Amino acid sequence: MCLFWKAALASSLALSLLPAECSAAVSGALKAGAARVDITPQSNALPRPYTSIHDPLYARAIYLENGHDRAVLLNADVGGIANATTDKVSTEISRELDVPIANILISATHDHSAIFGGPRPPSPGVSGNTASTPAEAFTNKLESGLVQAARTARDRIQPARIGYGTGSLYLNVNRDAIDEQTRLWSQEANLDAPSDKTLSVIKIESLNGDLIAVYMNYSMHANSLFLDGMVSGDFPGEAERYIEHTYNDKPVALWTSGAAGDYNPLYLRANGKISEARIHAVMEVEHVDLGTAIMHAMFAGNPEADKIPMDPIAMEQSLELVKSEGQLTGEETIRVMSNIRVMNGDVKIEGLQREVTCPARRRLDTGREGAPGKYEDSPDPVRFKIGALRIGDTVLGSAKPELYNMIGQRVKSGSKFRDTIMVTLTNGMANSGYVPTDDAFGRYTFQVLSSALKPGCAEQGIVRGVDQMIEEIE
Repeated sequence: MCLFWKAALASSLALSLLPAECSAAVSGALKAGAARVDITPQSNALPRPYTSIHDPLYARAIYLENGHDRAVLLNADVGGIANATTDKVSTEISRELDVPIANILISATHDHSAIFGGPRPPSPGVSGNTASTPAEAFTNKLESGLVQAARTARDRIQPARIGYGTGSLYLNVNRDAIDEQTRLWSQEANLDAPSDKTLSVIKIESLNGDLIAVYMNYSMHANSLFLDGMVSGDFPGEAERYIEHTYNDKPVALWTSGAAGDYNPLYLRANGKISEARIHAVMEVEHVDLGTAIMHAMFAGNPEADKIPMDPIAMEQSLELVKSEGQLTGEETIRVMSNIRVMNGDVKIEGLQREVTCPARRRLDTGREGAPGKYEDSPDPVRFKIGALRIGDTVLGSAKPELYNMIGQRVKSGSKFRDTIMVTLTNGMANSGYVPTDDAFGRYTFQVLSSALKPGCAEQGIVRGVDQMIEEIE
């Protein structure tokens, strides 16, 4: 059945899927452990443009087994995790802990105040050593931290139960909008467009009811401190630490990003004053366009532009807002956990992962947003990994790229499991850029214009691919 489906799907959608075996999972008594490891970079060796540390960054892990099968859920408080890192870490964990690669999920919170977890594009006027050496040191710390967290989580296993619940957070907003003044497509709050407020929560507790771990999933960019110059876990890190502190720092809380490609935080006014000032300063110093200035400000800064003073009130309010967002996320998670009535101690664990291949395009002009772009077909296709991991009656669908939210909603609505989560920015970084819905290619937003994908392939490939893997899971 699996081979027939793969051939048919590849024919109809120009997709290429990795071979996968279909084997029946066996139910067994759940055991679980969790751990976190500090991966905060050294304050005297921060990658530019960071100048200080506001709060710590962590790698976190949940280890699960049922006597027959094992799985590891990991995350890190970083913007993204390079393919080389996830490949290395998953291979080491698989070998050391005897966990199938398909049962390992390594996710980034997509924290825009720690964007040095992935490859760093070169910036004119900035030496390679200045940009790369601290980032390379952090990558080594990230890799060892993820492995250590998984290893420690395994060492802490105990009999456990698992449950699932959902709540609502009114923090996000759709960001594809027509600007009221320019009448062009722009990235700004669109309160008239639909937005998914669902907070998904997986609770794992010991047999005596003590919380071992919680796994959260919500669709919102973690960019509330964008370009403020401080290393921070943003609101996901705040939420994770808030929950852990509530329970005397004994459990571990993991936050993962749902399909948030077209979602921002609703409140970005204060941070906007800071980020816009930095970006425009780079534009004036380097005489580059808006999109180039943003990339240079993100990954290397500019010594002259970095000298401009930041609005102290905006900085203060941005930090207060992030703390509030984290507390609200934490409190809603705790509320959801308290209302989960069904906790299962006998579970199946089974995972599948495959690769989607889609036709690509190469952009021929510039411009961040507002007007159509010019493209040519690229000879190199876009490839990215998708997956499905069952833990009891809950399934985690996964994908490398940032997805528009409706793609995640379509996966969940098509799943045979009622309790399905879509986790993005998982197991590496895709060469696709954003994955818009097919209908969104008519919106000339930054996400659409920067995507390397041609319309008509990726949305269907992800939805059908993940849902078909879910169908194959026993």
